[in-house]
Amino acid sequence: MIETDVFVAGAGVVSAIGNNLPECLDALENSRAGIGPMHWLSSRHRDALPVGEVHLSNAALADMTGLAPGAPRTALLSALAAREALESAGMGEMGSWRTGLISANSVGGMDKTEDFYAHFLSNPATGGRLRDVVHHECGRVTELVADLLGVRHYVSTISTACSSSANAIFFGARMIRHNLLDVVIAGGTDGLARFTLNGFNSLMILDPALCKPFDEHRKGLNLGEGAGYVVLVSARVAAALKGEPLARLSGYCNANDAYHQTASSPDGTGSYLAMKGALARAGLRPGDISYINLHGTGTQNNDIAEGTAIQLLFDPHFPPMSSTKSFTGHALGGSGGIEAVFSVLAIKEGLIYPNLRLETPIEALPFSVETLFRKNEDIRHVLSNSFGFGGNCTSLVFSKL
Repeated sequence: MIETDVFVAGAGVVSAIGNNLPECLDALENSRAGIGPMHWLSSRHRDALPVGEVHLSNAALADMTGLAPGAPRTALLSALAAREALESAGMGEMGSWRTGLISANSVGGMDKTEDFYAHFLSNPATGGRLRDVVHHECGRVTELVADLLGVRHYVSTISTACSSSANAIFFGARMIRHNLLDVVIAGGTDGLARFTLNGFNSLMILDPALCKPFDEHRKGLNLGEGAGYVVLVSARVAAALKGEPLARLSGYCNANDAYHQTASSPDGTGSYLAMKGALARAGLRPGDISYINLHGTGTQNNDIAEGTAIQLLFDPHFPPMSSTKSFTGHALGGSGGIEAVFSVLAIKEGLIYPNLRLETPIEALPFSVETLFRKNEDIRHVLSNSFGFGGNCTSLVFSKL
């Protein structure tokens, strides 16, 4: 092991297709999507817009995690996935290691604030409980989970829209490489909220049917929720663990094309720079990539921008690729963490995931996405893309040990 290497020692996830790693893997293998009618979220769009909801109530999540039932849903999801990641890493007592939690989200405690606001408007004198607004800020979600896990050395929150989780993982790797931390629980979380649903609906980029990423006739995305975390460790910690790490985080890069507040540049400038930079950091050529986990939201703008960047970088030899958002929906700040976990699983288990519901490949692109689940593949390097609002684009490269 090289001292500056960063390893993935554990992973945890909760999403619309499962409450843990085994459940999510089973859904991916059996092409079972989790997108459907709203159940927990109360919205006037309940019967019009499908979402990828986690199939657990806040009360059930509180029982499973030990957080208070009144905690924001974003924190409850975060705690469930982060704890699974730590348990899968077999860390035991962390007292001897400098440990950090770097977690991303964009919703914070908005779900509780929305409830408070409705009650307050009905009766400004007595309506609403102030306890429902104290966790509104995004950083409070991270602090609640850090306290639960006993993380004391370093706690930080990243909020860069849809690239948030990938940037948290990127940042965690840098903290380890610069010998500031030994262990970092990195990833992100987001719960569904009316504000985000209405906001995306106002942009007219939500599909009233199940989304079809990278299809010529795609109509938009489906919002989702969930959380995904990886436990990053230094070479010194990896050597001390009882089990072998799952993978190595070999490359990462963030680029910002600043093209538009809510759209990617049509020529994929930010996407291209992020992927190219991540490959360079990993010391890899485009032909070394075994699989790409696409950002793949299903909007007209995103898919053609990402596809154009992939064409520019990989043409004429394209690796297998797919968007797992066709399973989970777009979990915003949590999406990069969820997809990082799926990328690590792809390496560890030799998997390529299908892109559900593809009917007609995008005519302007010279490649198509995978439609069948494949296993026992030799997956050596996986590129995971997370591209956010404002052109904030991040790519991660995970590699086989």
